[in-house]
Amino acid sequence: MIKPSDICIQTERLTMVPMTMRFLDSTCAYALSEDNARLMVYLPKRSRQEVRDFIVGAEKQWQLEQPDICEFALLKDKKHIGGMTMYFEGDYTRGELGWIIHRDYWGNGYAVEAARGLMRFFARQMGLKRFIAHCDSQNEASKRVMEKLGMHYSETHGGRYNRLTEGERREDLYEIILEDGNE
Repeated sequence: MIKPSDICIQTERLTMVPMTMRFLDSTCAYALSEDNARLMVYLPKRSRQEVRDFIVGAEKQWQLEQPDICEFALLKDKKHIGGMTMYFEGDYTRGELGWIIHRDYWGNGYAVEAARGLMRFFARQMGLKRFIAHCDSQNEASKRVMEKLGMHYSETHGGRYNRLTEGERREDLYEIILEDGNE
């Protein structure tokens, strides 16, 4: 696997680097926001300590030879504006994308640009060709991101429990298989 010190993913407007404790305050700015994360499973976090624990876990994953989860800080002009995640299946043949952008930066195409950058990086570095993403069935913004990535709707299923909503929710799954590592 790739060493975290070697990873700096650049896109036209953004930079992604491994999530570390230096991003604690800026992660709190979006991870503690109920408005920013209302349709998410693992967010919003309930306290600064919970955000700290999340980052400690991310740092531990980066130390593994083959992490199951790679958490990135998303930077715009060196300012931390969100987070990007790549989850791996047990056999590392499929990557699952996740993202959250601070509310102040919504509507600028940053999630699409960053997700494309992650897909390219992991296609080149690990040979991944299949990527998935999912969201609450009512999360129209995330569905648009997936469609702009060229992902195709696969299915809707139950079993989703968002952190802020009561009861079981529906979830939409999208996927893409890249040809020769390019979308």
